[in-house]
Amino acid sequence: MVVQSSWYNFSDQDSQGYEVLSNKYPRGVPMVLDFAFRDGSCPYAGGPVRPGYRCVNGNSSCVNATSAEGYFCKCWEHYDGNPYIPNGCQADINECELRKQNPHLQNDYPCDGVCKNRLGGYDCPCKPGMKGDGIKGTCTEKFPLAAKVVVGIAAMIVVLVLMVMVHQLLKFRRFYEQNGGPVLNGVKNIRIYTRKQIKQMTNNYRRVVGEGHFGKVYLGTLKDKKQVAIKKSIKVDTHMKKEFTDEVIIQSTMRHKNIVMLIGCCLELDVPMLVYEFVARGNLYDVLFKCRDKILVGTRLRIAVGSAEGLTYMHSAGESTVRHGDVKSANILLDEKFTPKVSDFGTSKLLVRGKTEMTEHVIGDMSYIDPVYMEQGIVTQKSDVYGFGVVLIELITRRPATYDAERSYVANFVEACLAKRARNFIDNDVTSEADIDLLEMVSRVAVDCLKPNPEERQDMKQVEHRLLEIVAQSEDHSQERDYKGDFSPAPDDVALFKGLGE
Repeated sequence: MVVQSSWYNFSDQDSQGYEVLSNKYPRGVPMVLDFAFRDGSCPYAGGPVRPGYRCVNGNSSCVNATSAEGYFCKCWEHYDGNPYIPNGCQADINECELRKQNPHLQNDYPCDGVCKNRLGGYDCPCKPGMKGDGIKGTCTEKFPLAAKVVVGIAAMIVVLVLMVMVHQLLKFRRFYEQNGGPVLNGVKNIRIYTRKQIKQMTNNYRRVVGEGHFGKVYLGTLKDKKQVAIKKSIKVDTHMKKEFTDEVIIQSTMRHKNIVMLIGCCLELDVPMLVYEFVARGNLYDVLFKCRDKILVGTRLRIAVGSAEGLTYMHSAGESTVRHGDVKSANILLDEKFTPKVSDFGTSKLLVRGKTEMTEHVIGDMSYIDPVYMEQGIVTQKSDVYGFGVVLIELITRRPATYDAERSYVANFVEACLAKRARNFIDNDVTSEADIDLLEMVSRVAVDCLKPNPEERQDMKQVEHRLLEIVAQSEDHSQERDYKGDFSPAPDDVALFKGLGE
């Protein structure tokens, strides 16, 4: 028996004959034959092929014999067939299937990854998440455990951030809808700003230009460099919040030189923010009582007339009338030229023309509130007339309005006017007899605004007309002085000259 020597080991049983070996190895034994053609050797590369050369298959190669001179033909690696006939080595070996069907061949076709057959061989890329060479058995994980932990934590952070962002967006959307965004988005003259835009306009809420119990007012700048005032309330009553949409619509229709213009609003907050035109000098209250600069009587008259014109427009504009509800000097703003602008419509309400409104909640500054409104809860436009009468007292006396149970601030002034002692209350800075006469006339207008019975009060149109008549008398008096050539200094000027001389 001829057998491969490296495979066979002799035993005593083998000496008993062929039948013992047949029973011992029923499937036969591997055998190696040294087969070769002895009529020459393989031609050298690029050399001529001699007649009778037998390796004619395109997918085969010539191999020189090792035991003696000669050669034999062999199909290329990964090809199978007969190398001695034309096109005999054509069948591609599926190494992956061989590995699967014959585990003992896995060492012949190693693959520590994903086996993929191809023509003329096979590939073995590493499994997903690993790197290296699967055939050489060098596949290792791309990310070590520490890297996986870091990536996992980072992924969790990203997910949490995304969840927070989505939550914020949903919250902003909810605020937008609760604050009437779908309705206000189509309102003329009003622009809807996002939180991001408001933050950019205010430079992250850097400069506060006003602050009080209502909240804060920030200075903002639009893209065209125009300055605006952005009002942010501390809180808003649930009942008033429901009416916010109506309030903005009211303000959007108010376009008058003596009314602060509402430019837009931000609805992506629990408490909406309002964007107004910026009025440089601030409010009348601060100008009167926090700054002791002299205010000419002519300037005071212009402030009174302009404020009256703004309130008259508010009361008469549109099909429905509007009352302000919180008329006071702090809600009258002044620009660089002392032009007044009525502001803060936070308590304004639509009223059907000619009707009154009952309310259980008294809203506004107690020093300016109509007693009827406070005691009976009856709100009319005459309530604004009363508040304006208190503002006139402040312009005349330059003393801030105060509140007590007897309403002595108003009562004392009215009593003095009825007793023709109004000049005792006039601001001491006013010394010209002509100016004092003008302020006495304004005092009579204020008294009519402050009558206890709302029905006896004049409306804002009538108040405006009377103030205009006083302004006209002031101008006539000024022209008369110029015509007569009265160049003698007025008492105010004498005091000024003395001050300069000292």
